[in-house]
Amino acid sequence: MSRRFRVLCMADVSACPEALDPLREVAQVDVVPADRQVLVSSIGAYDAYFATLGVQVDAEVLARAGPPYGRLRAIATPSTGTDHLDLERARQLGIEVLSNKTDYELLDRITATAEMAWCLLLAAVRRLPWAFDAARQGEWARDRFRGHQLAYKTLGILGYGRLGRMVAQYGLAFRMRVIACDIRPFEAEHVRQVDLDTLLRESDVISIHVHLDETTRGMIGRREFALMRDGVVIVNTSRGAVINEDDFLEALRSGKVGAAGVDVIEGEWRTDLHEHPLVRYARQHDNLVISPHVGGVTLESQRMAYTHTARKLAAFLQSLGKGTP
Repeated sequence: MSRRFRVLCMADVSACPEALDPLREVAQVDVVPADRQVLVSSIGAYDAYFATLGVQVDAEVLARAGPPYGRLRAIATPSTGTDHLDLERARQLGIEVLSNKTDYELLDRITATAEMAWCLLLAAVRRLPWAFDAARQGEWARDRFRGHQLAYKTLGILGYGRLGRMVAQYGLAFRMRVIACDIRPFEAEHVRQVDLDTLLRESDVISIHVHLDETTRGMIGRREFALMRDGVVIVNTSRGAVINEDDFLEALRSGKVGAAGVDVIEGEWRTDLHEHPLVRYARQHDNLVISPHVGGVTLESQRMAYTHTARKLAAFLQSLGKGTP
């Protein structure tokens, strides 16, 4: 007699529960709210885990997931980033990690994060959060919230992959001059490839779209800020750790960075985010816009990503066989 596979899901699928239907065809799927302690205590009882970005799967979690204590065979994350997962420890335990990082056909249809980057840029340069806050208090002080237009300024794209290309198109539509830096050579109409230092020196706006790894961790720090134009605008929808946050705060305070919009910060899993240095700074200053990593969080993008991930995980489980006696 065989048993059905068991899958633990902590991703919030409340807006599109049908996305897990492909997985339910081959497994019992338990959907529970994201909770680290629940994950630690229960993950070993499951064959697969459908991950949320809100809880880190680190050494402590994985110690209970695989042999000899648990039976976990796979972790599936409906994201391109994997910094919430301890990939090396998972590999050592023989746990397969499934992500959407190289699923280009799917990713080309998901524009949410690129759109969020442009949203943050407009919010920062037009000082929209603070103008809105004043307006809802009845203060109609137009000139106090004087911002900048984007046309004819230089947009620098750091990382000219899928999202970088989308943001470049938005920049061209706004009549901006667009330059880009990438480790791979590329040719694109109306976009000039430059090295990193040239991008830093020439850009009025820098939008970051690189994957986080050991080559990009902390790649924007004191030296890089020094090369930038005074009053530069920074947009980051990549990962917080790409920027040295101590140096970032110094650049914000000094005016080297005139405004910034970030959807990501380092240490997003902290339980005291209210005291995170960037969050504290944003409460007291009007040149930093922070959103809580919602770049990819739209109904359309999540439905596509969750359904695709569920299908991948279902196929992986089926490849293992129908279960064990």
